[in-house]
Amino acid sequence: MNEISCIIVDDEELARTLLENYINRLPYLNLVGKCSNPIEALELLQNQSVDLIFLDIQMPEMIGTDFLKSLSHKPMIVFTTAYAEYALEGFELDVVDYLLKPFPFERFLKAVNKASDLSKLKNQGGSASIISSEDSSKEKNYILVKSEHKVHRISYNDIQYIQSMREYVAYYTPKGRILSLGSLKKLEVDLPQSQFLRIHKSYIISKAKASTLEGNMVHIGKEKIPIGASYREEVLKLLF
Repeated sequence: MNEISCIIVDDEELARTLLENYINRLPYLNLVGKCSNPIEALELLQNQSVDLIFLDIQMPEMIGTDFLKSLSHKPMIVFTTAYAEYALEGFELDVVDYLLKPFPFERFLKAVNKASDLSKLKNQGGSASIISSEDSSKEKNYILVKSEHKVHRISYNDIQYIQSMREYVAYYTPKGRILSLGSLKKLEVDLPQSQFLRIHKSYIISKAKASTLEGNMVHIGKEKIPIGASYREEVLKLLF
């Protein structure tokens, strides 16, 4: 597995210690720095190449979301915070994952696996893509996706939701997640509108898999998917 260099940015010493402990349990994570505030992190990033940042949000000198917006080159980001109200803004900033404190190692590992998959695709030079999607035939009920030198035939019925991750998209199915080069803009056109609905700039969901509306979130199984403000009226009209 490719090594991932990472740093911790958190003003709480206990939080930094816990994250360091979690990171040290994974041999492919290389912790190159711990910062108690974003200013320290900015200085470190001037001299150190970093793949992944574990970033707190509510910090005295500068909140994590503002720090992220200030970066000209953005590494992969996993937000680590005690404040659930920042979740929607986190999704808007295309972060890899959002960990709500306190989180167990298993949840941390899930976030790291997402970052690892994304890093692996980047190191392959983008050798993954959508091969074909919905054509003029209404009988077609699957999409062919190239990922990690394999071609996956994904049934529409198996797609729970699709997440944009910068230049990649992630297809979530009962068997797991498949990452591929692609864009939600194209998928929004290619996928049958009778089965799929875009609810956020970073998410398309299966209409059949949406079970519950909770505030600005839609439940898909155990996951809560954010609804973008500009999509909310359409979501309520078509789903709830």
